[in-house]
Amino acid sequence: MASTDFHYEERPRPAACPACSVAPLAEHLAELPKDAEIMLSVPTIHCAACISAVERALSKMHGVTDARVNLTLRRAAVKTDGTVSVDDLIARLAAVGYEAHELDAGRLSSTAAQRQGRDLLMRLGVAFFAMMNVMLLSVAVWSGAEGVTRDMMHWISAAIAIPAVIFAGRPFYVSAWSALRVGRLNMDVPITLAILLALVTSLYETMHSGAHAYFDAAVSLCFFLLGGRYLDFKTRASARSAAQELSALEVPRALRVTATGEEVVAAADLAIGDVIRVRPGGRIPADGVVTRGTSELDRALMTGESLPAAIGVGGQVSAGEINLTGPLDLRVTAAGRDSSLARIADLVAMAEAGRSNYTSLADQAAKLYAPFVHILSALAAVGWWLYTQDIRVSLNIAAAVLIITCPCALGLAVPAVTTAASGRLFRKGLLIKHATALERLAEVDCVVFDKTGTLTMGAPEAMGLDDLSAAQKAILAGMVAGSDHPLSRALAEALADLKVNPAPLDDLREKLGLGVEGRYQGQMIRLGRAEWVGAEALDETATYLAIGDTPPVALRFRDHIRDGAEATIAALKAKGVRILMLSGDQEGAVASFAARLGIEDYRANAKPEEKAAMLKDLADQGHKVLMVGDGLNDTVALASAHVSISPATALDAARAASDMVLLGRDLAPLPDAMETAKRARARIKENFTLATAYNVIAVPIAVAGFATPLVAALAMSASSITVSLNALRLRG
Repeated sequence: MASTDFHYEERPRPAACPACSVAPLAEHLAELPKDAEIMLSVPTIHCAACISAVERALSKMHGVTDARVNLTLRRAAVKTDGTVSVDDLIARLAAVGYEAHELDAGRLSSTAAQRQGRDLLMRLGVAFFAMMNVMLLSVAVWSGAEGVTRDMMHWISAAIAIPAVIFAGRPFYVSAWSALRVGRLNMDVPITLAILLALVTSLYETMHSGAHAYFDAAVSLCFFLLGGRYLDFKTRASARSAAQELSALEVPRALRVTATGEEVVAAADLAIGDVIRVRPGGRIPADGVVTRGTSELDRALMTGESLPAAIGVGGQVSAGEINLTGPLDLRVTAAGRDSSLARIADLVAMAEAGRSNYTSLADQAAKLYAPFVHILSALAAVGWWLYTQDIRVSLNIAAAVLIITCPCALGLAVPAVTTAASGRLFRKGLLIKHATALERLAEVDCVVFDKTGTLTMGAPEAMGLDDLSAAQKAILAGMVAGSDHPLSRALAEALADLKVNPAPLDDLREKLGLGVEGRYQGQMIRLGRAEWVGAEALDETATYLAIGDTPPVALRFRDHIRDGAEATIAALKAKGVRILMLSGDQEGAVASFAARLGIEDYRANAKPEEKAAMLKDLADQGHKVLMVGDGLNDTVALASAHVSISPATALDAARAASDMVLLGRDLAPLPDAMETAKRARARIKENFTLATAYNVIAVPIAVAGFATPLVAALAMSASSITVSLNALRLRG
């Protein structure tokens, strides 16, 4: 990697909190409307204390009426009276040590998923209430009630069951109708037929004072099936579209420079050729070329590079990057849907659409199961009608066949196992987001890692300070004490560990784009770029210290390996899994880091679309690829991989694109997750086997007329419980 240098403004520099060194301290752009709600991404929060600190800091601000933090999404929802700007909120969080940037709340659609979850839970509660009450009424009938008493119990059961089944079973009816109207079958079709046939048969029996009614069977079906549907929803509750998250990162407003001054405009209104101004801490709203100013950019979103990149007149910038140190004027070259960020969002959307084509085990079973059930029930009804010429008998047996073969066990086979496996992995520090993630993870034979922020902690680690003299260490400590540059912080932390006291320096100043200089006992001291201090640049991450006329000293850095990375790589190799590393960093840094971890196959200078192309090549070779990454430059690859994982420190969009999230700082849960996924897949197949065996035994009994709809419902419930108990074996 080429020499990475400081880029400074020529002014005294006070110490800054490391947590907010790259916080978007954006300029005041526009007053917000009254009663506005502002969504902020706060990626550095990680615990309950962080939630309290952020909410307390925001709530104390004048003009803030309410502030709520969501730790899972790492977002803060702030309600204001319109007198507080986004700039004020971000600056306030930066002051208490938290990085933040604005999200466009209008582009996020998590509320729809939340409504779906509440809707399923409400219907599940109604079905449970109705089932328990109808069961209580059925006790009187089972106990020998006859005549008017039995008829009254049946009518009361009907009054409870019919509206409850109509309301609670709506998800099944809608799904079944959607399938039938386009000429196909799904598992909700036999479910709907079983429920409706049980109700019709029961009403017929009740109207003719029959001895048996099966309202309890109908509501029991609804309850157990809704239970499986809700379990499935919970495993997917935290999944959301990465493309929407990327769109939300787009800056909603920009500061356009005109002949008469500055004006605030919507970023969507920018045109090619416009000149915009981005102040220190602001996120760049469009692709462009620098026409005025020098600064440093945080390009981690686009390239994964952990260190700031120097930028000056003529330099190319991309939407989504963060301007760190100096004001920049840019001439827009691409905006809106043509910007780099928007193009990546489009690629992610295409990749997500491709992933949705994955066919789960449950879907494969449904293709065979639904036609079989319909044909069998119809044959049973026709056969018994021909044999008895009694429509009541034939309908009862048809209902019993539909109920006893109703796919409750199949419906629970996957979500029950997924829920149990998700709980196990959550306790070990891995959150499962996507419904089919475990099934896909069990098939993995190749793992692709990003470097910066995934295998590393994204922060440089100083090397070789023990080779410096005591005087050099003291002078160096004094030089970095007032800087918040990532390399300065790394040096300051290393020197603090060595218990080095900083030397008193005079005239300490930062030089824009060069480094920092000062005087010690009359000697000029410089720390920064190789050419500025008169040193020969190394092909690795380094800065240079020059004291007086003595030859400059190179201070080298390396990436800090994430906890558990070495053990994880070794464990995966032992399992025979192919390992690759893809990085946007320079060749030298990537090669040396790969050697430290024992990774033979790696690629450097990889752009986002190149990473996705490499994963496609691996898939074309027959590999099932697990992608592990954390940045915007990994988002397309995460969405297009067979399955993907991001650390909790990842960008919001990267976490959204991934199927699983590592909750801690350690990579150690990854090999265990792959083993658990294989066990989960085995349990799913066992559950399908159990459900099939149950049908093989129970269906002939129902077809032969030895099982009433009530007995069929009890047998169906027993199979569902068996499947759930088998799934719980994964929790250990």
